Amino acid sequence: MTTLPTGVIPPMTTPFRKDGEVYFKLVAPQVDWLIAAGSHGMAAGGSTGEGHTLDYEEYRDLVAATVEAGKGRAPVIAGIIVDSTRDAIRRGKLVRDMDVAALQVTPVHYLFKPDEQAMVDHFRRMADETGMPIIIYNVVPWSYLSPALLTRIMNEVPLVVGVKQSAGDLKLFADLMMMVPDKLIYSAVDALMYLSYALGAHGSIAAILSAAPHASVELWNAVKAGDHARALELHKKLLTLWNAIVSDNLPACTRYAQSLQGLPTTFSRAPMPEASAAQQAAIRKALEGLGALGGSREAAE
Repeated sequence: MTTLPTGVIPPMTTPFRKDGEVYFKLVAPQVDWLIAAGSHGMAAGGSTGEGHTLDYEEYRDLVAATVEAGKGRAPVIAGIIVDSTRDAIRRGKLVRDMDVAALQVTPVHYLFKPDEQAMVDHFRRMADETGMPIIIYNVVPWSYLSPALLTRIMNEVPLVVGVKQSAGDLKLFADLMMMVPDKLIYSAVDALMYLSYALGAHGSIAAILSAAPHASVELWNAVKAGDHARALELHKKLLTLWNAIVSDNLPACTRYAQSLQGLPTTFSRAPMPEASAAQQAAIRKALEGLGALGGSREAAE
């Protein structure tokens, strides 16, 4: 896959069974559902997919199952969430011979923060040793990369092709858009997708897209068509859903939203708690407002 994806790229939830094992059989139904909703691609093994909990073999097999289920219909991005350059490179090498469009890579997320040169070197080594396009997932609060540092990395490491910008501060987003007009900037500002698109985001990779892919695609299309009245209406409804799912158990709330729309019921990997009764009620109400409820499902026992 040589074409880098733009548009709505939902980060998939990983289908875990009750015992915490990955139920690979349920990757394909989610892929089919996202593509049927009009998604322009998908990401596997990211934070919504609890990628930080996957061992090497699970990670490799999850990405492989996603690529196989996609059958070339939509680009696949492979998420990498680890704490060392060595491990990031190893994961990249596990999937580089698959039909993967790019790697989505977080800065290290443990207590210690590399200095700027170490961060540049981290992404340079990843690019040199994997040979794959890299999208920086700028999400780690204590290792958050400034627009200036992101620009430096992208200028010095050509295979770093873009950034998934995750923060509520649209000023940082707007600055980044202006500083690197030739790179791909994806929004992960779930509460403000409409405004991100209006600022010129090349696409989005964010949990809200996986919780409500149909409405998320419609929002993208509305902005592209200049229908801002419809876009604002969708923004308000999607914000209601976001307020219902945003929590420390966001992946669990996202998969609950998916189960209400017909995907098989799956589970979070311990110790993440499942969606509470209050969360479930709020999610159901928000999806009802979007007209997104319905569909049969089975449990991943």
